[in-house]
Amino acid sequence: MLQRTIYKKLEDFYSNRPGKALMITGARQVGKSYIAEKFGKARYESFIKLDFIENPDLRSIFSGARGAEEILLRLSAVFGEKMIPGKTLIFFDEVQECPELITQIKYLVQDGAYDYLLSGSLLGTVFRDIVSAPVGYMDIVRMCPLDFEEFAAANGVGTKVIGALRRCFETKKPVDAYIHERMIRLFELYLIVGGMPAAVSAYLETKNLRRVADEQNAILRLYRRDISKYDEGNRLYLNEIFDLIPGELNAKNKRFILKNLGEKIRFDRYYDSFLWLKNAGVALPVNAVAEPKVPLLLSKQRNLFKLFSSDVGLLAAQYGGEIQLRILRHETAINFGSVYENAAAQELTAHGYTLYYYNGKKFGELDFIVESEGKVIPIEIKSGKDYYRHNAMDNVLDRAEFGMSEGYVFGRGNVERAGRTTYFPIYMLMFLRKKEVPDDLLYETDFSDLGDTE
Repeated sequence: MLQRTIYKKLEDFYSNRPGKALMITGARQVGKSYIAEKFGKARYESFIKLDFIENPDLRSIFSGARGAEEILLRLSAVFGEKMIPGKTLIFFDEVQECPELITQIKYLVQDGAYDYLLSGSLLGTVFRDIVSAPVGYMDIVRMCPLDFEEFAAANGVGTKVIGALRRCFETKKPVDAYIHERMIRLFELYLIVGGMPAAVSAYLETKNLRRVADEQNAILRLYRRDISKYDEGNRLYLNEIFDLIPGELNAKNKRFILKNLGEKIRFDRYYDSFLWLKNAGVALPVNAVAEPKVPLLLSKQRNLFKLFSSDVGLLAAQYGGEIQLRILRHETAINFGSVYENAAAQELTAHGYTLYYYNGKKFGELDFIVESEGKVIPIEIKSGKDYYRHNAMDNVLDRAEFGMSEGYVFGRGNVERAGRTTYFPIYMLMFLRKKEVPDDLLYETDFSDLGDTE
């Protein structure tokens, strides 16, 4: 049974019956339905699931409904005694197939008799069909493939080891040599298996990388069918862009070159296609910035970007050619840098970061730059032994106008500090997380000094 960190978010959300519904979004096959069922059955006396893909006729429950009372009457006709007020979680799965529900969830929440959990894939691609979003009545949480910490736990790495590694990360002290070597091997396995639950489960059950690849290829076929189903007008271009990701990442500069789609291709014409892949959760675009200064969003360059796969295991499956064994053998014929960078993009995205990269003529290229607590952190990802060479990072750290106090290099070596650069093992990406904003931000003020005085 795979343990997912999102489970605690569900527990925290529903612990005090918040008067809201919660929607889990994310790419297909990341485990949304699994975690919802696991949570609902464990925490509620009654759990009801409506899957709008498996049972499209259930959409009729919401068709033409005139409020919560009418919807609940129809639900009770289907589920009867399972609907226990105050003790039931109703789970609406694949809600992109039933946009009517989104406009009605407000009234169900206001009724207050039951708790509601929703999940949806491709919501960013079909949201235009939803008349109005229930602002104030529904929160949204994003679910990603298993990150490396979840993958490590699934493979038996204990909490004591994870805790010891976290302390090494925070104190910037080297990891025990044996544990370091074992964690590097585990990260290499992660590059192959990735974080899609079906692929991880296939590995855990069989230890057979062929079975893993079979699951990954099945997911890739599903993604291509989704492209054809949900964007018929652009499906040829979308599929071509999707299939170009591995080759573009393996190129020298890893930047997505639009002309590879054909001569005389204009970015504006295909921008919606890239946006579709992002919103569907199957690709991770990383835009360039003109300057590595806060706020990064202000210098984002829309037409310069790298395009990563949403899951490094799916990328490995797209490469084919027995890349799995080549990674495990440390062969040099293939560019492992693209695979390492994809894993980094996936990990940092899962941890809440908006990703950018920088490529300046005077300074060179930084693999990633992220914004954290009002500062920019440059990040370099190294797959080989030559990880002490990072001219671009040295250059930007030396420029006072960029305001960077330190830089991180993630590679195969152990923890080491050298001036303003810290070298971390690649697996320690699991500890680089964006701090969450607290639910309450209290700011008390007293302006009585501006009042009238006699």
